[in-house]
Order: sequence, then structure tokens, then C-alpha cells
Amino acid sequence: MERRIAMSFKVLFIYPNFRSETLVPPGITLLSRILKNNEFEVGLFDTTDYGMDLSKDYDRVQEKYLTVRPTVHRKLKYAEHDVWQDLNDKANSFSPDLIAMSCTESTFLLGVEVIKHIENCDIPVVLGGTFATFAPERALDFPEIDIVCVGEGEIPLLELCKRMRSGRDYMDVPGLWVRSRDGSVRKNPVPPLVNLDENPIDFDIGLFDSERLVRPMAGELYRMAPVETIRGCPYHCAFCNSPGQNIMFDTPAKKFVRKKSMLKVREELLHYKNNFGVEYNFFWADTFLVMSQKELDEFCEIYQDVRLPFWVQTRVETINEWRLEKLKKVGLARIAFGIEHGDEKFRQEKLIKEFSNDKAVKALDIVADFGIPYNTNNMVGYPHETSELAMQTIELNRRFRGVDTTSCFTFAPYYGTPARDMAVAAGFMAKDLIAPGNADDSILNMPQFPPAEIEKFRRCFSLRVRFPKDRWPEIKEAEADDSILEKLQAEYREMFFKEPVKISF
Repeated sequence: MERRIAMSFKVLFIYPNFRSETLVPPGITLLSRILKNNEFEVGLFDTTDYGMDLSKDYDRVQEKYLTVRPTVHRKLKYAEHDVWQDLNDKANSFSPDLIAMSCTESTFLLGVEVIKHIENCDIPVVLGGTFATFAPERALDFPEIDIVCVGEGEIPLLELCKRMRSGRDYMDVPGLWVRSRDGSVRKNPVPPLVNLDENPIDFDIGLFDSERLVRPMAGELYRMAPVETIRGCPYHCAFCNSPGQNIMFDTPAKKFVRKKSMLKVREELLHYKNNFGVEYNFFWADTFLVMSQKELDEFCEIYQDVRLPFWVQTRVETINEWRLEKLKKVGLARIAFGIEHGDEKFRQEKLIKEFSNDKAVKALDIVADFGIPYNTNNMVGYPHETSELAMQTIELNRRFRGVDTTSCFTFAPYYGTPARDMAVAAGFMAKDLIAPGNADDSILNMPQFPPAEIEKFRRCFSLRVRFPKDRWPEIKEAEADDSILEKLQAEYREMFFKEPVKISF
């Protein structure tokens, strides 16, 4: 007879989030499934549907600046509710033994605010996610945080819960930084890297409201799920904290980067399709096409059983004709490319993205020839950038044939990135500043390119990319005149967004 654990132990996940149409977070759904498989009770408080601060809603800001196609937005289910009353109702009814909060740097302060609003809270709080991983000491500056998970959470969170349930000491759990009663912090080393194939494939998507699966893509709404094929990234972009994982785990990139077997990917995809009605798959790899020919062939073979459109993000260096031909046949519906900056020397030396402009143009010409919709992601406000350098990003994007949308985000100096260190060293920001999201205004104080000029550049980016240069004087006026901007935006939508994107699958 299977042994049953009599002692109940409850974990309440808190997901602080400004974005109304972001994907269901795969980290929480994976950890929830692992805990449930080990007989823990799991609850959730998700701030998404409360519309906490629409000015920070990345998805709606993108639409405002023409960087995504306009869409009908799903209704925020709890927009009229008192978020703090609902929070305390949940905490009181569920009565958790542990609060587990997962967040990024840009949502950390919102998460702290959530914890502060739990009345009479003497429940231990463990923090996970990218901010916890790359800024554990900064996170523990906040008394609301008791424990920080540094690195991957599958092993540490389960071990923490097991020890707490049985009343054992958890000060030495690998991967956790734990604040003791005297205020000192025990900093434990990270555990071994996770074998992705040993994780369950049935991520606990049902933990979230069913409507949270609905997300816009190219102007239409679909039920979407995030799917992991690879963890880590072999590239070394200076603005990204993924390369920092190699240092943390003291392993070369080729060892930190791990791939899930295609048979496991197939099981996961079919689970979402058959049990949650997923209509469109979202592969959340930093660079999806870090694949050998054999791996790509395996993916295309297993995906024939799925038969749903899918989105990927990849780099221009990974594109060629035979890859696109195979992927389009099985459902590739859209690609996102991180271009980031148009000045070749600045991009290669400062951002550490080493492809040439001509390479980017050639790669995206191939995508256009296959009729696959694509968008480019760019940034502005990078340390030491000038307005003249930024204009080169517009010039490069003007060379991309067939591009559907062009995004321009504010550079965000996240912990764990060389670019943040560069900004601090130059005196552009305080060392301990917690960065907002890339839809917010710049927090760098650069005399040669102040935040107000960065915002003007960003809000007219798509107009300058797609409109002829004889319209640029009018666009210049729109930088400071909302009425002119709105008129030009309406014209842009009519010209470029009137016809829907066709999925040729």
C-alpha cells in the first residue's frame, strides 16, 4: 500500500504582474505540479486581472506605440474588485504555511507591496525568479522577504517544503539564501543543474484562471501556452542576464544550456492541446533555433502530431532556407528577431551582438521570401548611446523587407547584466536602483541622451521606420504634439494594419 503523508502543508504562490495579457508563467505552473505530485496543497494569488497600473502594462503600451497590431482585449476579470480585500480573503481562507513569490526585477516592488498588504502576516516568504537569482542580497534588504532561491527552483523549493512540513531545519538547503533570526544570512551553494527530461510534462496550467490562457498574437486572440524546449542561451549579449547563469553555476555555456528531448516536448504540447484547448504554441526559448539539423528534423517530425500554429524567437544567424521551409510546413506562423541596435560597431562592441547589418538584412529577406510574418525587437537608451547612434536603428529597420511590426523598448539595466555594470560605472544610475520594465521611461541619467529625448524617440519609432522620409518633419512635430501623433498613428494603422496577418497552415 502506498504511504500517505498525514501532515498537511500549504503553499500560496503570489504572482505580481502588471501585464494584462502576458502568458501564464511556466515557472510557477511547473513548481506547482512538482509540489502537488509530492502531496502539498497549492494556492495562487495572481494580480494580473486587477489592472494594477495600466501605465506599466507592456502589452497596451506596445499597442499605443504601434509595435504590435491592435486587438480586442480580453476583459480584466477583477478590475472592479478591491485587490487588497481579495488578497486577504485568499490568505485567510487558504491559510498557507509558506508564501512563494515569483517575479522579475520590474515586478519585485509590486510583489513587496502585495506582501505588505497581507494583514497579520507571520508566514515565511520565499522569493524566486530572475531578480532573486541575480540580486539576492538586494532582495533581502526588504524585511518582507525571508528566503531567496538563487538559480533553478525545482530542487530547492521542494526540499524547503519537505523540511518545513516535517519540522526540520532548512538553513542549509542548497540554492537558498536564508535570513536567520539574528538577521544574518546563510548563503548556500546552488544545487546541481536540473535534467529537463526529469521534470513533469503536465505543468499545472489549471492553477490559473482559464481566461489567462487567452493572449493576442498579430491582432487576434488565441488560447496559448508557453513551452520550454531549451534552458539557457549560448550567446553573451551584454544587456541580458542569461549569460550570468554560466558564471553562477561555474560551467561553460555549452553545459549550462540544456535541451528537452523532443519526445518530452511532444508529450507536453499534446497535453496542452488536449486538456486546455490550446490553439497556438509559444516557444519561450531565448534562441529557439539553437538546433542541429538532426534536432530540427526531430522537432518537425514530432510537431506533425500537434498541428497548431506556433511562434518562436531566434537570432538572424540561425536563419537559412532549409530550416524555414521545414518549419513553415509544420506550422511556423511568426518569428521575433532581436536586432536591438542599428549601429553595427556600437551593437558589436557594447551590446555584444556580433552579426553584421548586411547579415541581418539577408536573413530577414529569406524570411520575407517565405511569406512568414516577423517582427523586430529594438532598444533605445543604452549606456553611452547618443541620439545620432539611435537613428541608425531606424535606418537599419527601414532596410528590412516585409517586416510586420517593429518594437522599440527602453533599455532596462537589470541586475546580473554587464550593461548594468557599465551604466553604474559611468555614473548614469545608482548602484542599488531596482529597474522598472522596458515599457517604462529610461532611468539612466545620460547628459548626451536624457530620458525625455529617449521617450520622444521611442514613441515615434515605428512611424519613422515605415513612413517615407519626406514625412519626417511632421513626425518630428509629433514628438511633442499628441494631436499630430494621434493623427499619424491612425494613418499608420490604416496603411499597415488594415489587412489581417494570414497563417499559411
